[in-house]
Amino acid sequence: MPALLAISDLHVAYRENREILEGIRPSDDGDWLIVAGDVGEIFGDVVSALRLLAGRFAKVIWSPGNHELWTPRQDPEQSRGVARYDRLVEACRELGVSTPEDEFPVWEGPGGPVVVAPLFLLYDYSFRLPGQNSKAESLAYAYETGVVCTDEILLHPDPYAGREHWCRARVEATGKRLAAIGPELPTVLVNHWPMVREPTRILRYPEFAQWCGTELTADWHVRFRAVVSVYGHLHIPRTTTYDGVRFEEVSLGYPREWSRRDTPPGKPRRILG
Repeated sequence: MPALLAISDLHVAYRENREILEGIRPSDDGDWLIVAGDVGEIFGDVVSALRLLAGRFAKVIWSPGNHELWTPRQDPEQSRGVARYDRLVEACRELGVSTPEDEFPVWEGPGGPVVVAPLFLLYDYSFRLPGQNSKAESLAYAYETGVVCTDEILLHPDPYAGREHWCRARVEATGKRLAAIGPELPTVLVNHWPMVREPTRILRYPEFAQWCGTELTADWHVRFRAVVSVYGHLHIPRTTTYDGVRFEEVSLGYPREWSRRDTPPGKPRRILG
């Protein structure tokens, strides 16, 4: 019986993770695979990994993470910001991989019909600690403690003035698309960053939460009839429920993280089916 599966944070720069990638295969010819971001940092590595998966699964659906949007010096592809995202979308389309810029596919298998909506929303520094009233205060505390996301160096928002401005533009445009989905259809919402703040409250370094989402999507799982919200980014794979909606964190993560878990690494999470 076909299933809708999901995984994220493959981080294929690590040899151990590339070996796990090689072992990801469908159990049924009709399986779909959601890849919820952070495949890798180097453009060619991301494309190669998605090509491998697209050749195995009936459909692959990709939502970008922050690592795909980095522009490392060693990457032959030096596009930045929106231009880099557009290049990734173009490459995915050549592979037949669905992106946030394409028509949302409808899963007709077990648990369907349901619209599978890959989203790209970024973050706007609104997941701040109590008493921090601005991005400036939040960032200053992060730099003081030494907990600063590499995005501040490698994720360029061009042509936007800042990542928060890019985020707000994405939220506005995406909200309109989701509102246009027929009211009779439920959704599976896929975003690399969690769409509610609650999952970040268990972070070892709570100041990192400011790079983990936006308060602007706090009610989207209810407003847009989600049966499941799929995310990654935190490298804390688990299942939680908010407002009666199931949230699935589906990350593989770094070898130093998954090697300490009891469960075998690299098995995609069953979302529906």
